[in-house]
Amino acid sequence: MGRFVPFDTAPKVERAILVGVDCGKSDWSLEESMDELERLTQTDGAEVFMRLTQKLDSPIPKTFIGKGKTEELVSLVRNTSTDVVIFDDELTPSQQSNLEKLLGEPVKVIDRTALILDIFGIHARTKEGRLQVQLAQLQYVLPRLRGMWSHLVGEQTRGGIGSRFGQGESQLEVDRRLIRKRISTLKNELKQLGQRREVQSKSRWNSGTFSVSLVGYTNAGKSTLLNQLTGADVYAKDELFATLDPTTRALSLDEGRKIVLTDTVGFIQKLPTNLIESFKSTLVEAQEADLLLLVADATDKNLSKEIAVVRSILKDIEADKSDQILVLNKVDLLSEQELQMLKALYPDAVFISAQEGTGINGLLHKIQEIASAGDKVVSALIPFNKGALVKSVHERCQLLHEQYVAEGLLLSVKADTYMQALLEPYVVSEDDILTDE
Repeated sequence: MGRFVPFDTAPKVERAILVGVDCGKSDWSLEESMDELERLTQTDGAEVFMRLTQKLDSPIPKTFIGKGKTEELVSLVRNTSTDVVIFDDELTPSQQSNLEKLLGEPVKVIDRTALILDIFGIHARTKEGRLQVQLAQLQYVLPRLRGMWSHLVGEQTRGGIGSRFGQGESQLEVDRRLIRKRISTLKNELKQLGQRREVQSKSRWNSGTFSVSLVGYTNAGKSTLLNQLTGADVYAKDELFATLDPTTRALSLDEGRKIVLTDTVGFIQKLPTNLIESFKSTLVEAQEADLLLLVADATDKNLSKEIAVVRSILKDIEADKSDQILVLNKVDLLSEQELQMLKALYPDAVFISAQEGTGINGLLHKIQEIASAGDKVVSALIPFNKGALVKSVHERCQLLHEQYVAEGLLLSVKADTYMQALLEPYVVSEDDILTDE
């Protein structure tokens, strides 16, 4: 009996060919976009061994790329151990089906959208995150179902008994109904979760808590910054879309004001529309924030383009009305000359290293400055039976003067707009405080 050789249980690294088309309509060069696609592919666990690019006025309706380039791709696939072909732009269902037929099994043909959805599926950890990803995946799959049953649909053309109830078509319709039903269920579940999130956001708003959302291009260091600011232990890794699920943490500023910070999903160029739609309940945090920290990677060669992408998406989701601070992260990786150049280009930005803690005090000072922009000095006489209000004053206001008198607690504080409204019935003039002294 021969020596037993155990099976290799290690997951196989898939080998990928990337395909891109330059139509001259993007601010990003084809090389820059392909570099990003390669990073996405590596994040998803595959190895890129070849790129195929073409310049066209517009994509070819049948196969996206031209006839000659398609033949080159077929030849490459047949002569190399290719597992997957990934297109940099979204393919139509028919283009994907035609390419799959030409390349043959078991080679997979996917596009940037499918790749991002797959990465999202890996990284979604909360119930809401998983539901959002599943919804986006089903919405992507639904129009692509026909190709899966084409071998059965063809049986209808033969005629004869039962031909009006073609096996393939009935199976196709069954699948479509099941997917539509599941999509409807997911939307309802997400709506309920969204309503709960709204209640939480409204509760924070009613409490007057100043809210800050961290937004930015994927892998800009938002989660690392949240950890640095709040001492949280949010998952942070040097990869695209490491964080999908929104995380909210509280933070007390030096003046005593409590604020909340929320980390949100990162953005990317060519972000699929159905993904934005699916993640709307998450993006509400950015829409309703009092302040947005637009975090960007200062070392990235596409810095200005990434900032433009983020601002464009914020505008699309109507989250561009809040105050914003541009935060350029990872300055510890820059030379002094590079840093000075960026400071000249972005004079209003805050320069930090979330990893090293550099510039964090300056960022907190800027947040505090904006959070206290509406603050006013208020003098009030609070009766002894309003203990809860006194507690709120001590927790939320900057105390300037405090004195117990016969009628209650006489104080002078620096208060935000919320506390100003609460203290209004008890306001007295500053002269009263001075007189009592």
